[in-house]
Amino acid sequence: MKIKTKSLLRISLFALAFTAIIISCRKNDKEPDEVDSDTTSAQDQSLASSTVDDMSNITDEAGRAGNLSAYRIGKIDGLLASSCATVSIDSTATSSKTITVNFGTTNCLCNDLKYRKGSLIITFTVRYRDSSTVITVTPQNYFVNDNRITGTKTIKNLGHNSAGHLVYQVTANLMIFKTNNGGTIVWQSNRQREWMEGENTLTRFDDKYSITGSANGTNANGNSFSSLITAPLIKDMTCSQLKKHFVSGKIEHTPSGKATRYIDFGNGVCDDIATVTINGKTYTINLN
Repeated sequence: MKIKTKSLLRISLFALAFTAIIISCRKNDKEPDEVDSDTTSAQDQSLASSTVDDMSNITDEAGRAGNLSAYRIGKIDGLLASSCATVSIDSTATSSKTITVNFGTTNCLCNDLKYRKGSLIITFTVRYRDSSTVITVTPQNYFVNDNRITGTKTIKNLGHNSAGHLVYQVTANLMIFKTNNGGTIVWQSNRQREWMEGENTLTRFDDKYSITGSANGTNANGNSFSSLITAPLIKDMTCSQLKKHFVSGKIEHTPSGKATRYIDFGNGVCDDIATVTINGKTYTINLN
């Protein structure tokens, strides 16, 4: 009986060990995309990147035209947007000039169908379009679609490159407090913005930009990230107001402790769609 009992005990222990091995193997054999398919950080990256670019677009138009026709009343794709920004220019200062772009204290539906309120304070050291101009943009109680934006953005005019295109060095240190307690995005970036088309006209609707560079910070969930543009981001302002997102370009976005997200904005088509590839599996996201 003792021999039989010992044999049964050995068999039971072996069965338990074998079962544990099988369970462990099944856990380890899980496909990576089953445990990491979260595109939220990529969407946060897209929101922050477009917010920085949006501030540049507003600054460019206010600085070169002295108004913001693109953010005033007008029909966009059959929809009527309300009258928004007022632009005031303080040209009396001797050391620097200041432009104030004021969207008011309540939400205003702009021509790009984004709601804005608050102000952007824009200072520049010499004439706006001169080489070596340093432009500082500071949000003041500024909201876009109820996301509050704080911090500063600095734009340095580097002059024209060998292709004859005006190039700006753009550094940003911003915080985006997402609406409905959606968390806070902390964003630091260092990028170059090349003005490829439309520099010599007052309208911004024929502009095209190419953006390169990198960024880092924390996503809305509090996880840190690093981000690198691996193919220039192209912003085409001839697109419909509803689809003024990046039309092409690629970003490698790496949240801490997770696989790199490969973000692809497409092949030049005006739309509000991008793809995110994680561990070899591709997801489609809509851009805000």
